[in-house]
Amino acid sequence: MQSFLPSLTSNGQQVVNNPGMMFTFTGMISMVTGTLFLMWLGERITERGIGNGISLIIMVGIISAFPNVIISEITMVQSGARGWLSEFILMGIMFLIICFVVLLTQGTRKIPVQYAKRVVGRKVYGGQNTHIPMKVNTAGVMPIIFAQSIMFIPSTVSTFLGDSEFAATLMRWFSFEHPFYWVVFGLMIIFFTYFYTAIAFDPVQVSSSMKQQGGFIPGVRPGKKTAEYIDNILTRVTLPGSIALAFVAIFPYILMELMGINYDLASFFGGTSLLIIVGVALDTLQQIESHLMMRHYDGFLTKGKIRGRRRM
Repeated sequence: MQSFLPSLTSNGQQVVNNPGMMFTFTGMISMVTGTLFLMWLGERITERGIGNGISLIIMVGIISAFPNVIISEITMVQSGARGWLSEFILMGIMFLIICFVVLLTQGTRKIPVQYAKRVVGRKVYGGQNTHIPMKVNTAGVMPIIFAQSIMFIPSTVSTFLGDSEFAATLMRWFSFEHPFYWVVFGLMIIFFTYFYTAIAFDPVQVSSSMKQQGGFIPGVRPGKKTAEYIDNILTRVTLPGSIALAFVAIFPYILMELMGINYDLASFFGGTSLLIIVGVALDTLQQIESHLMMRHYDGFLTKGKIRGRRRM
């Protein structure tokens, strides 16, 4: 379906020399084949390289548009359409929003867990202290993707209503520039963040697994009370995370209205593009760090340098 609709709608474009079913079929075959090749290439990168191959390909595809955006901004400055002061302000805003997204991605609430000692034969197991990391943004970019998919429905429906007044009103209220779109979009992101977090993280399963392994949270009874305690913390942690995620998704549209920049540049100030870039970059750095530590090298994420193995 993903290949059929674009191929079918492209038949009416002037760039197509021979429109018809043959073009639609060829377009579908090309898209499906290209997708399968990229999936195969991503799996090879994951197996033989570092990082998630599919995620790296998506990240590179997003970053590849950045040089054209920079060239476009330089051209606008040279033509006098925008001053250097505005560009420096935009760079400062980009730096701050990237730092904010990094904090949102890496932010966790640690729940302390203790494991009781168990004696099996002559060996003693357990007796260690650890924690359960509760991420502020457990859902990742999925709430934004779900919300965007639903927000496209009104504009799609309006195209089938012709030139009626209701269709024009629907298009106006659900356009990127209208504050109503921002409010509804943000509320849907908050809802889907809670929805996806409830699916991805099950407090009952975590509590049951801890109880079977002899673990407990200090001051909380194992079993149902532990599940309720984890669920309460998860609910409180998810609220600021969902609001922050909604802000990151809406911020590019606000910036377009305030600064008058185009969507290509605004997409690097938030939304799924920035979340994917930051998330994949941090995940890749962590995997590189783990490989260095396995080979007895000092990591570069904590000490800021890489040292080789000492020879005795």
